[in-house]
Amino acid sequence: METILSVEGLQKSFKGTKVLHDISFDVHKGEIMAILGPNGAGKSTTIRNIMGIMYPDYGQVTFHNHEGKDIPRHKIGYLPEERGLYKNVKVMDIILYFAELKDYPIKKARERALSYLKKLGLEGKENVSVEELSKGMGQKVQFIGSIIHEPELLILDEPFSGLDPVSQDIFKQEIKELANNNGTAILLSSHQMNLVEEMCDRLFMINKGQKVIYGPLKDVKAKYANFKCSIYGDNSASQLEGLDHVTRVEQEGLTSILYLDQDIQLPSWLHTLPNNLDVQELKVDRISLHEIFVDVALGRSIAEEGGSTNA
Repeated sequence: METILSVEGLQKSFKGTKVLHDISFDVHKGEIMAILGPNGAGKSTTIRNIMGIMYPDYGQVTFHNHEGKDIPRHKIGYLPEERGLYKNVKVMDIILYFAELKDYPIKKARERALSYLKKLGLEGKENVSVEELSKGMGQKVQFIGSIIHEPELLILDEPFSGLDPVSQDIFKQEIKELANNNGTAILLSSHQMNLVEEMCDRLFMINKGQKVIYGPLKDVKAKYANFKCSIYGDNSASQLEGLDHVTRVEQEGLTSILYLDQDIQLPSWLHTLPNNLDVQELKVDRISLHEIFVDVALGRSIAEEGGSTNA
C-alpha cells in the first residue's frame, strides 16, 4: 500500500514542556486514518506540524518524497477545528479563493463547487454571503474549500462538530467516497468515536503526547476490546463482582454491565453464572472504541500497556 504521509519521531516542546514524545505513524493512499486522544493529548500540535504551521524540534514529516518546508502544500487539503470564513464574502467567491490559493484552475473549481453545493444541500446558495448561512451550512462551505483542489492528502480536524445527523451522514458518505473512489489519503481527528469506528481503517491514539495505540481498527478491537456482558435484572453489584473473569461492574438502573478479562472462554463462562441471578435480558459484545478511548483518557490499564499492533 502506497504511503502518502510519513510522520517519524516528532518531538515538540513549548516553554520547556514537552508536548510530543517521538510520534510516528503513516497514512496510506485511499485509507481513512484516525488520530485520536483526549483534549490536550497533542493531536492539534501534531496536525500543525504536518501542515507546516509550526515545525518540530526533532523528527521529520514526509509527503511522498518531500520533507519539511519543501512539502507541496497545494496537494494537501485541511479543515481546521477552528472554523474561519470571511463573513461578507459570497459562498462561490470564498470557494474559488481557496482554489486559487492552491493554484487550481478556476473554471474547473467553479464546476466542482456547483456540484458539491448541490450534493451537500446548498444548491442556489453560491451568491449568498457567508454571514447569512447557518453554522452547519458554513461548515459545509469550508469542507468544500478543503477539497476543491482535489488534494492527495486531506486532514480533517473535528469535521462533524455542530452538524445535525443528516449532515453528518452526508459528510460520512463524501469522506468515504474521497478515500474509496479518488484514492485520497485522509487523516481524521474526531471525538465522536461512533463515527470513527464506523469509518476508519486504522487509528493512532495519543495521550499526554505519547503513542498509546496504533494499528488497523480490527486489530485494535481484537487486542483491546475485551468482551462485556450486559444483564438486565434486579441484581446487586456485590453479587456480580465476585464472579470469575469479571474485572469490574457498572450498573445503570436495572442493567448491570460486567467487563470481562481478556482470556475468557465465553461459552464456558456463561454456564458458570449462578442460577439465582435475575436475568430478564442478557447481551454479550465487545467494548466499543468509545470505551477504549475513555479507558485511555482516564489512565486505566489499557493506557499502561502502551500498546501497538502491526500498522
